Amino acid sequence: MLSISDLSKDFSGFLALSDVNLEVAEGARHAVIGPNGAGKSTLFNVVSGYLPPTTGKVVLGGRDITGHAPYRLVRGGLGRSFQRVNIFPELRVFENVQAALLSHHKRFFDLFSLGSRLYREEADEVLNSVGLADDAKRIAGTLAYGKQKQLEIALSLATDPKILLLDEPTAGMSRADTTRTIDLMKHIGETRGITKVVIEHDMHVVFSLADRISVLAQGAVLVEDEPENIKGHPKVREAYLGEAQV
Repeated sequence: MLSISDLSKDFSGFLALSDVNLEVAEGARHAVIGPNGAGKSTLFNVVSGYLPPTTGKVVLGGRDITGHAPYRLVRGGLGRSFQRVNIFPELRVFENVQAALLSHHKRFFDLFSLGSRLYREEADEVLNSVGLADDAKRIAGTLAYGKQKQLEIALSLATDPKILLLDEPTAGMSRADTTRTIDLMKHIGETRGITKVVIEHDMHVVFSLADRISVLAQGAVLVEDEPENIKGHPKVREAYLGEAQV
């Protein structure tokens, strides 16, 4: 589903990514982990079009998407969540999802339709799938943090993605909210067949969710393997230097 080849990103002499190679199979739950400053978010920003690469290539579903603008990537099947919640806080939960659907179907400039009447069933379906149906009428900014993160995932789902890049989807959550989010991401994969690439510092989340793990260190892939082989890997422990209990 996603192929990254010899990807590098140079910021005025600082090499944030160095010849990164990464293959993500269709339907996989692939985690990207590493110590702070390893280049994880930079990798997501380059793949999702927010930063141009210095060198290298990104291929999504067999199509070269290197350097494409974020809006083109979304329409091509790539969804993205961020470390900080990225929703419309002053709109109702239902309206947030409805806005994402209107954008996906390119209906913002349709002067002959009333937007609030469009895609209501689809919005209900998305909210049901992430467990937010009971909160549909609430103002999004008043939701608890965990539910705001769920809503952000709902906005991505409204664009009908083939692959989701999730940047620390459980950061700041309680353990109960974290467990619900793990279950939600598994459910999305099982019911929609969406491929997921997850950046995560919480090792409980990583080993509960991922079927493949890539470890970044100093902008390069240190090791990639199945979760059971990552836990005790000496290079991984050395790279973390006590930052995480792997």
